Amino acid sequence: MTIEERLNLIKQVGEEIIQEDELVKLLESGEQLIAYDGFEPSGQIHIAQGIVRAINVNKMTKAGIKFRMWVADWHAMANNKLGGDLDKIKTTGKYFIEVWKASGMDLSKIEFLWASDMVKKSDYWKLVLQVGKSNALRRFIRTAEMMGRQESLNSLTGAHIIYSCMQVADIFMLGAKITQLGMDQRKVNMLAREIGPQLGYWKPVVVSHHMLMGLRPPTPGVEEESRNEVRDKLRDGKTPGVKDKMAKTIALKMSKSLPDSAIFMTDTYEDVKRKIGKAYCPEGIVEENPILEYYKFILFESLDRLGLQNIVVERPQKFGGPVILNSYENLERLFKEKQIHPLDLKNKAIELLDKLLQPVRKHFEENLYAKDLLQKVKSFQITR
Repeated sequence: MTIEERLNLIKQVGEEIIQEDELVKLLESGEQLIAYDGFEPSGQIHIAQGIVRAINVNKMTKAGIKFRMWVADWHAMANNKLGGDLDKIKTTGKYFIEVWKASGMDLSKIEFLWASDMVKKSDYWKLVLQVGKSNALRRFIRTAEMMGRQESLNSLTGAHIIYSCMQVADIFMLGAKITQLGMDQRKVNMLAREIGPQLGYWKPVVVSHHMLMGLRPPTPGVEEESRNEVRDKLRDGKTPGVKDKMAKTIALKMSKSLPDSAIFMTDTYEDVKRKIGKAYCPEGIVEENPILEYYKFILFESLDRLGLQNIVVERPQKFGGPVILNSYENLERLFKEKQIHPLDLKNKAIELLDKLLQPVRKHFEENLYAKDLLQKVKSFQITR
């Protein structure tokens, strides 16, 4: 595979890459490059963490990148996920891995590593302290505010500041020349680029993937208020439009605390039908349309897994009959022209999403270890 082909695969993953020229130099170096993404185990995995994550990781590994999945159990404890109960968090982390096993992720090129193992090393805590000494408190407060939190400064704890220092230290302890996290983690990755050279490490390339929006209809005024609040916290402004993009991403993203805002990896057919049926999908509107996002980032990316060459959406004969879609761009154009009705689009999405989830459901029904983990995770009360 040429450098250009490898770069193209990574660019398919990255909604934003900082910086592309640095990434090219890394690819040209010939060294075995390592990328990582970290997850706080908390509740059931939704489709963005499961299928979309598998799609993105497979592209990275196909590009010759070794991928490290960071099970951030101590970070989840610091962030008070599952009430800060480390045993529950670890159980959920094991469940995460079982989901990825059944999601089409190529596990032959992936390492699963746990924060609870890393924290046993004194060198790790030495680096965490060095990171903490590198900047004034206000800088870490800004990164802490981006940990999926939109609360006021008064609600942040000392653990949240330690969390930010840990997240920067993770990058270098894992040997990750590339960080491959969501747009909501951009702030802390930019801090790592600044701190790395100061501490004798490298400046990691930041490949930020798109974050799937929630299915629920926008609540008039609420999302805009939330978006403005987040925007006020984003003060670097170095990349044109990045503040607006991040604010929209964080305000509209799916949430585990709102179960109908996302499809979960072990949802039944009835669950999928109900959630997609209720999902926001105004006719002819392509902006901030979650159903179109599902087609773009999941269904068209899963044609091989579905055994399809294209997607056929059924329409009543009086409206032209079945329509063959060979690309997302084709779908977007026809939807914008109102040649495809939201109901027809939803019905096809229900069928295909259910087919993608079938292997996952089967794994958790037939594998006793996975089944036990899922039952335990379902019994945990989600605190955040």
